[in-house]
Amino acid sequence: MPVKKIEEHIDYTGESTYTTVKTSIKPPKKLLRPVGRAIVDYQMIEEGDRLLLGLSGGKDSLSLLHLLHHLKNYAPVRFNLVVATVDPGIEGFDPSPLKAYLAGLGIDYFYRKQAIAEQAEENMRRDSFCAYCSRMRRGILYSTARKNNCNKLVLAQHLDDLAESFMMSSFFGGSLRTMKASYTIDAGDLQVIRPLVYVRERQLTKFAEAAELPVIVDNCPACFSKPTQREHMKQLLAQEEKVNPNLFANLLHAMRPLMGNSRGKANYK
Repeated sequence: MPVKKIEEHIDYTGESTYTTVKTSIKPPKKLLRPVGRAIVDYQMIEEGDRLLLGLSGGKDSLSLLHLLHHLKNYAPVRFNLVVATVDPGIEGFDPSPLKAYLAGLGIDYFYRKQAIAEQAEENMRRDSFCAYCSRMRRGILYSTARKNNCNKLVLAQHLDDLAESFMMSSFFGGSLRTMKASYTIDAGDLQVIRPLVYVRERQLTKFAEAAELPVIVDNCPACFSKPTQREHMKQLLAQEEKVNPNLFANLLHAMRPLMGNSRGKANYK
């Protein structure tokens, strides 16, 4: 039996009447600087680009939404920004309040709902549910980008995510790998960019709290049923940083050759 898909396009590019959203949030320079450096270093955004931001509703993607919204108005490079959310239909995770929020911001928005949990029961083999869900969401974002003439997909992984992936790859995979700051997918028609690769998670937490962003709580049972390798690495890095304040600066330096071609030198602060 085919899984039902729901695609909802909410076009709010005109003047919004949703008055409870803060439309003039200005991100702090401590966030704008590293994001701007990453964009330049990895040539992430170019004149005429049409970006699709994958918005889960977490603090990271909501913070990136406002960073890109600000840059769209003030950056010397002109680009278009549209946003998409994938609702996997999982108990404990409801991103639907984002519809009203994006309406207030006046951003073209695509809300895709698909019963990924049902598909997982039928199709999942060796993957964990989280890995299967992540892969399915990414595929939906790719198709949404193609359908709406977007040439780049924007994701919100930050420096902590990259460091954890680097450690996991070394500890459990016996190789040195991490997420790339920018790359072209195998099909060759889309570029994936991560403008937050120089930003720490705690910076995003602070901004989300100060700006009162409407963070969607993710209580997916599959994510919290047992400790993960990533959570273990997060705790390990936190403990090490207490005795080595330069830990993440050093890790960023070590990861740079793995993050893709860069024409700049990161100055992590």
